[in-house]
Amino acid sequence: QVQLVESGGGLVQPGGSLRLSCAASGSIFNIGVMGWYRQAPGKERDLVATITSGGTTTYADSVKGRFTISRDNVKNTAYLQMNSLKPEDTAVYYCNANIATNLHDYYYWGKGTLVTVSS
Repeated sequence: QVQLVESGGGLVQPGGSLRLSCAASGSIFNIGVMGWYRQAPGKERDLVATITSGGTTTYADSVKGRFTISRDNVKNTAYLQMNSLKPEDTAVYYCNANIATNLHDYYYWGKGTLVTVSS
């Protein structure tokens, strides 16, 4: 059984920083692309950033230059360093990962971590 668990969310003032973590656990054979998505109240879930197992990254235009995605392939963990946070970054942040087990290859979701940017 595979699980993705996010952590690191919280309340931060505008201009502040947070670092999110996403840890994968279970009977994992391989992890491909990992990504962060976010969903603000009343809005759809949007892509924030992705990273391949080789380290190639993509970012939404709204976070370029402020957010950095990274991963530790030994720890099966992805990170999202968020700097210069804005109120519009307030959302539940979800981790997504393409994980292969001995039975199947599937995209898993975590349950999310809330980030609130407010003074």
